[in-house]
Amino acid sequence: MNDLRATGSSSRVFDRAAARTPVSRLGVAVVHDLVTAIVTGEIAEGTMLPIETELSSHFGVSRTVVRESVKRIEEKGLVAVVQGSGTTVRTRESWNVLDPVVLQVMLENDASLGVLDDLAIVRSSLEGAMAAATAARRSDDELDELRSAFERMEETIDHEVEYNDADMLFHVVVMQQSRIPLAESITRSLFSRARESARFTANPSRDAFAKTLDEHRKVLEAIEAGDAAGAEAAMRAHIMDAWLRRRQPTARNP
Repeated sequence: MNDLRATGSSSRVFDRAAARTPVSRLGVAVVHDLVTAIVTGEIAEGTMLPIETELSSHFGVSRTVVRESVKRIEEKGLVAVVQGSGTTVRTRESWNVLDPVVLQVMLENDASLGVLDDLAIVRSSLEGAMAAATAARRSDDELDELRSAFERMEETIDHEVEYNDADMLFHVVVMQQSRIPLAESITRSLFSRARESARFTANPSRDAFAKTLDEHRKVLEAIEAGDAAGAEAAMRAHIMDAWLRRRQPTARNP
């Protein structure tokens, strides 16, 4: 992608000679590139997007595709379109960071791992609350289901892919049994996007698997005992500790 940084005038932002070749699913590609330009600051907050004809020439697509793409990023909270005045990039607090494309782009450009750090904090809070709710209201059948999910982790600890799937299943069962669908939906969205990042899933060791298994056991035992506070604390500690074990050194956190 060419340099998309904008100035007070957007007339020379795009070099017509550098227009990209049209690709399949043009609108998806244009939306992704525009979101990337905004998230990375190549197009700064408060500046105007180039006009439709410039965007059309740059991306090698029709003005209709450009118009629809701008509409999509407006729906994500990244820009404000004022008829007759143009399209302005909104400030970060207006962005829908839970939108799948916005979150994906943020993770793709998360060199400092700050987004993943924040994601771990949000997950630990939401999943901690759901673990507490599950402990307070679990039935015998639900306990059997959760024990089965934990046993699956024990059985697959020597097989990375299967173990990771079993790990996720344990979390899903806790979330479902909490009966807090909004928290479950947000957490699932965050977790599924995080798992797509190589930085999030970096090279776990056999020792790390053993530690996570023990942490899940503590969550299970607290839920079995009906200990809501203990279940919340155990889940919060597990999510933060598991992330810190995987987290690679960065300038922000060496």
